[in-house]
Amino acid sequence: MLKLIHTADWHLGQTFHGQERHAEHRAFLDWLLDTLVTREADALLVAGDVFDVVNPSLRAQELLYDFIVAAHERLPMLDIVLIAGNHDSGNRIELPAPLMRRLRTHALGRVSWLDDGTLDAEHLLVPLTDAAGETCAWCLALPFLRPAEVTGHSLAVDGNEGEPRNDYVAGISRVHEQLIEAARKRRSPGQALVAMSHAHLHGAAVSEASERPIVIGGEESISAGLFPSDIAYVALGHLHRAQQVGEARIRYSGSPLPLDFSEVAYSHQVVEAVLEGETLAATEAIPVPRPVAMHRIGPAPLDQVLAELETLTDDPTRPRERWPWLEVRVSLTAPVPDLRAQVEAALEGKALRLLRLERRLPQFEGEEAPERVDLEQLGPRKLFERTWETRWGEAPAAEVMADFDRLLQDVLDADGEEAIGENRS
Repeated sequence: MLKLIHTADWHLGQTFHGQERHAEHRAFLDWLLDTLVTREADALLVAGDVFDVVNPSLRAQELLYDFIVAAHERLPMLDIVLIAGNHDSGNRIELPAPLMRRLRTHALGRVSWLDDGTLDAEHLLVPLTDAAGETCAWCLALPFLRPAEVTGHSLAVDGNEGEPRNDYVAGISRVHEQLIEAARKRRSPGQALVAMSHAHLHGAAVSEASERPIVIGGEESISAGLFPSDIAYVALGHLHRAQQVGEARIRYSGSPLPLDFSEVAYSHQVVEAVLEGETLAATEAIPVPRPVAMHRIGPAPLDQVLAELETLTDDPTRPRERWPWLEVRVSLTAPVPDLRAQVEAALEGKALRLLRLERRLPQFEGEEAPERVDLEQLGPRKLFERTWETRWGEAPAAEVMADFDRLLQDVLDADGEEAIGENRS
């Protein structure tokens, strides 16, 4: 028997409307370590977006490395496998890999290709062992696949050689197929296959506001059919809402903490998966305690909002870093110049942190609501597409978008390399 704990989307170093969340992340990691010990886990799978940005703060990196060291001290036989997500720099994730392997931690940030054009699958296959040190499963660890890593390789379509495809989704499919085939050859009878990927699967439910588009909006989503039935468990990252996709064996663990007020009602969790031989025997969702409460008031008229604020309870003895986060949404029928002052007066003396005050204006008959554009949520690729279409009156051609993808990847890689170089110096 092999017991796995699956988690993802930690986003260490995230700032929440300008406020740092170090205390929340520390509390989660402390809880996770205690859970690993209590549950006597054999492996921990972290399915991407370990950090919130490609150039995380030293404090965010310290959180990760302190956790890895503490986990190895308390569970010397625990295998940890973590992959880069779309928020991470693959190079940064892999930089300390040789050192982390001494702590039974495997960090995978990029895919690479051999001289003959085939995938370097050996780099992505990680043995998972039980308490006795016996290999019971193989983890197929696929970091987030960027276009520059998977396009440009000739692909056969429907088995017909000579009909190349260079598109992004076809490249992702090719990587999955080659890695699965290599894993089948590598494993021995009785050993399970466990896939870990940071991707958007068809039909999976996205959050209202907090997930950054990966590369090309919904076009980059992949099919759950890429994970055949002999894959005992699929540990997914990227979507913050915990969910299974079609089958109990294919799961998003979801983020352990709400990353936006739109996630306030989510059930945040990690997933325990138990393998017996080559098959999945059981799964269990383990709720993650919320170290800092999150309140979302409205949208409602001002008098109703102020009444709700009066009813909020608080504990003034708790440290400020544990005060609840608060979003207030007020529906207005006329201008209220002192709106913020009225809201802050209702909160005076309460151990609450007001992070966002949203004014919702009336919409008159025949008036079209202005389109709300959040640049961070839109993403650079979709923004480029919109700008091109506005300027030229038509959508950019596939060749133009392919050039943009390569340029964007060059910029992301350069940012990651520059940050790594700064830390080295």
